Amino acid sequence: HKLSLSPNAKPVSQRKRKLGEERRKAVDKEVRKLKEARFITEIEYPTWLANVVMVKKANGKWRMCVDFTDLNKACPKDPYPLPSIDRLIDGESGCRTLSFIDAYSDYNQIKMNPTEAPMTSFMTNTCNYYYDVMPFGLKNVGATY
Repeated sequence: HKLSLSPNAKPVSQRKRKLGEERRKAVDKEVRKLKEARFITEIEYPTWLANVVMVKKANGKWRMCVDFTDLNKACPKDPYPLPSIDRLIDGESGCRTLSFIDAYSDYNQIKMNPTEAPMTSFMTNTCNYYYDVMPFGLKNVGATY
């Protein structure tokens, strides 16, 4: 995935927000999983830096999100319109063969542009990381996906 930053965009490093003990443990657990999957890389001096936001799911588990608000503001909306699902399905009528894709880990299957990946940096209590794969929450990722 390639980010399309506005030419006059200035990097933003968000102020660190406090997380409670339960959320901090959930962040550590999720970061461990992301590191093991090689979805994130540690970074020492990021220019863009976002906070982690923990959201409790209906089943009581935590979902880790990154607040890409500032980065998203710096990216103009992708002008490419997404096709409607009805039009896609109608276009397949009469086909003899259809294939289905199991999109496990969805966006994480798509690599970030290596020169822009550090812009997806986020902070934890121990260190900062950036995504090597396309994270959830970035503007225009739907068109890439």
